[in-house]
Amino acid sequence: MGALFRRFRERVVDGDGVGPAPVGGGRGRRGGEEVAVPPVEFTSYYGRPIVKAPVWRWDIPAYLFTGGLAAGSSLLAVGGQVTGRPVLRRAGRLVALGAVGASAVFLVHDLGRPERFHHMLRVAKVTSPMSVGTWILAVFGPAAGVAAVAEAASWLPSRGVWRLARGVLPPVGRGAGWVAAVTAPALATYTGVLLANTAVPSWHEAYPELPVVFAGSALASGAGVGLLAAPVGQAGPARRLAVAGAALELVGAHRVETRLGLLSEPYRVGVAGRLLRAGRALTAVGVVGALLGRRSRVVSAVSGAALVAASVATRFGIFHGGVASARDPKYTVVPQRERLARRAAGG
Repeated sequence: MGALFRRFRERVVDGDGVGPAPVGGGRGRRGGEEVAVPPVEFTSYYGRPIVKAPVWRWDIPAYLFTGGLAAGSSLLAVGGQVTGRPVLRRAGRLVALGAVGASAVFLVHDLGRPERFHHMLRVAKVTSPMSVGTWILAVFGPAAGVAAVAEAASWLPSRGVWRLARGVLPPVGRGAGWVAAVTAPALATYTGVLLANTAVPSWHEAYPELPVVFAGSALASGAGVGLLAAPVGQAGPARRLAVAGAALELVGAHRVETRLGLLSEPYRVGVAGRLLRAGRALTAVGVVGALLGRRSRVVSAVSGAALVAASVATRFGIFHGGVASARDPKYTVVPQRERLARRAAGG
């Protein structure tokens, strides 16, 4: 038992309290006998990851995408509303409603039972990104729905009670569109805060960049909707939105892949690396097409599709990068040891 205890101490306690440290040997005091410990390479406690990888499935990265698409589309819609471009306004409102509806489906599917979403509305906790996000959806969803329904006003009969609805819906839709647009930035970015608030190493360390990446991705996807739906003469706001969104997304993604040291690695390799590289390429194609396709409906539509696809690739890439960092213990242990070394040096 004494030898076992000494071996445990040398591998765990002397390994700075984080995990077993590679050692070449150790000394025990049992009659002056030297106890040799073979070199040990760290894997994890009992062969398991230190941080439990998220159990989320494909529906969560899909939720990340559709939430951003809804936010970007609502901003596109209010841009079309302000500048008198009805095609942009209509496309943005309808896509925003469809996307936020899909987000609700993905979220409820992940929760397992629909009533769990209702239960989350019983409290409002500003320190919980999940609680805040639930309330954001609760405000954005109905506003986006009213704005989209208002687009049906022109189809209603102009007699009787329908005449009253035909006159009331447009101003109500404009107000609801503004409510959705004001809520859209929070909807676009809170999921980045939610991921960074977890213990997953590559998400947690990227807390300054993830909201920026998600905001840019949301704007770019909304711009893509506009470029797909509107004739070239009405697509001006969508082009400007595409440039702004692409700039935010590319700058944020570059920092995620370069600033975090070892924790940037999961974003550069494997599935995450391939997805994020594809996202960058598609974003570049979308922006170039948006700027050069001012007179070509086909080029404009292709660039819009590229921007939407880039948003999908970026969200799934960020998701897979975080999961990969949780599954490999080195992304937990090495940064912890580096922090301990810096504190010791500073002390």
